[in-house]
Amino acid sequence: MIRVLVVDDHRIFRAGIARLMSDEPDMRVTGEAADGASALALLRGHDYDVVLLDINMGTRNGFETLGSIRAEHARLPVIMLSMYAESHYARLAIKSRANAYLSKDVGTDELLRAVRQVAGGGVYVPLGIGFNAPAPGPVSTGAPPHESLSPREMQVMLKIAQGISLTDIGTQLCLSVKTIGSHRTRILEKLAISSNAELVQYAMRHGLVD
Repeated sequence: MIRVLVVDDHRIFRAGIARLMSDEPDMRVTGEAADGASALALLRGHDYDVVLLDINMGTRNGFETLGSIRAEHARLPVIMLSMYAESHYARLAIKSRANAYLSKDVGTDELLRAVRQVAGGGVYVPLGIGFNAPAPGPVSTGAPPHESLSPREMQVMLKIAQGISLTDIGTQLCLSVKTIGSHRTRILEKLAISSNAELVQYAMRHGLVD
């Protein structure tokens, strides 16, 4: 039996996944968490075979939670979920050591297939989102600038775009304000913009924030 932990801040979504898997003979949702801290607490007290982890979850997003999971459970299969079927999220997810990336609008069969595949030790990314394994060197011509951001820079960018101050970002990521400021400077350079306001506009234009 594949024991699944669903980490998402929407109760209806978690309930839907639980109902879906209750009809399968080989898997069950045996844990639910609305945020990263709750997920980590559950992982410390229970055994799971796969984690379904939403990327967009309030102040502690999925990438941060994934980093914490990897620090304590290096081999636990994790599937990252997002509303956006975009290749840059897939690349960031795999770079961050997720086992799979799925858009939330994938079909039921594909979700179940991904769960079974990562539970068996595989990596799963749908071909439909145009993902190719990240290669060294600069992003290919024609790719949007944010695809050149590192996972940490993407974390900082999303938090700035959500209106979180650099001080609070530093507190959440356990980094100094100076380090966060350095990340911000590199982000602005890579995106060829000059202010937080432009960063917010960029993020909204590319569907990186709601």
